[in-house]
Amino acid sequence: MLFSAKLINWYQKNQRNFPWRETKNPYFIWLSEIILQQTKTEQGLPYYIRFIEKYPTITDLANADEMSILKLWQGLGYYSRARNLHYSAKYIVNELHSVFPKNYKELLKLKGVGDYTASAVASICYNEKTAVVDGNVYRVLARYFDMDIAINSGKGIKDFKLLAQELLPKSNYGLYNQAIMDFGATVCTPKRTKCTTCIFNDSCLALQKKKIHVLPVKIRKIKIKKRYFNYFVFLDKSNNTLINIRLGKGIWQNLYEFPLYESTKEIFEIDESLFPKNIIKKNILSVDLFNEKIIQHKLSHQHIFTKFWLVKLDVNLVGSIPFYKIEEYPISTLVHNFYTTFIKLI
Repeated sequence: MLFSAKLINWYQKNQRNFPWRETKNPYFIWLSEIILQQTKTEQGLPYYIRFIEKYPTITDLANADEMSILKLWQGLGYYSRARNLHYSAKYIVNELHSVFPKNYKELLKLKGVGDYTASAVASICYNEKTAVVDGNVYRVLARYFDMDIAINSGKGIKDFKLLAQELLPKSNYGLYNQAIMDFGATVCTPKRTKCTTCIFNDSCLALQKKKIHVLPVKIRKIKIKKRYFNYFVFLDKSNNTLINIRLGKGIWQNLYEFPLYESTKEIFEIDESLFPKNIIKKNILSVDLFNEKIIQHKLSHQHIFTKFWLVKLDVNLVGSIPFYKIEEYPISTLVHNFYTTFIKLI
C-alpha cells in the first residue's frame, strides 16, 4: 500500500476529534492554525473555543479592539500571532470585502501566514494540492526515509517540502495532510514513540537503523539572551497602582506592565531616581523586594530574571488604577503570576 494511502487509512480509524475538524470554514481553520503555532493542541483548544464564541465571524474579529484580543490571547505567548491575526482579519474585511482568500498564493499574502498555514488552509478548505510541512511532518519524513539533513537549514526546508509534495495522494489532499500531522503528534512523537504498533514499523529506515531518537536533525543556532527586569509595583494609600503599555518592537508589545527598569545585571538596591517623575521621594513610605528569590521566566530566545519591588506611598497616585483591575488588561504570564499571588495579600 502506498505511503499516503496507508496514512489515510490509519487516520480514518484513529483521528482525534477537534472542533475545527468539523468544518470547512476557512476562518475557523485559519484561526485554529494560528493558535496552534508553537502551542500544544491541549493548550490551544480552550483558546480556540473562546475565540470562536467571542468572534464567530471574521467581521467580528476585525471589528474588535486589539486590547480585547490580546486579553483573550493572554497566556498563549508569541503575542505577535494575535496582532497579525487582527491585522489580517481587518485586511480581509476591508480590502477583500470579507471574502476569505481561496488559494495558497492568496493566503500567503496574509500577515503572519507562511508556507505551512497557507498549505493547511488551502488543502483542508479547498482541497488544493499543496503539502503541509510542520514539526510533526518533518519528524515522520526524516525518520521514515532516514533523512539526516537539518530541518532548519535552507536545503533541508526545500528538500523536505519537495518530498512532502511528491508523497501527496491523487486526491483528498486535506485529509492526507491532517493524517500525517496527526500521526506525528500521536505515534511518531519526539520521545515516546509507538514504534511497536506503528503502521510503518516494517519499512521505517530510522527504526531499522536504530536512529529514531537522533532524527530529525536540527541546527542549534539560537543564542539565549539574559535580561534583568526590575518592576516597580507602586501601591498608594487606596491600594491603587501604576501600569504602562509596553510599546516598541520586541516581547509583549502592547501588553501592560508595571513601570520597569531593565538592568544589565542583577541589582540588590533600588535608586529612587529610577522611579517615574510623579513619584515624589517624601511620599515614599517603604521600598521592599517582594520576591526574595529572583524569578526566571524562559522564552524561546531569552531568559528574563525578574524582581518585583514593592513601593508603598502615603498619598493617592494620579493616573493610577485600583490594583484589582489589573486583571482587566492584557498582561504577560510573568506579570499575571505576580498579580495572582499579590492580590491575596492586600
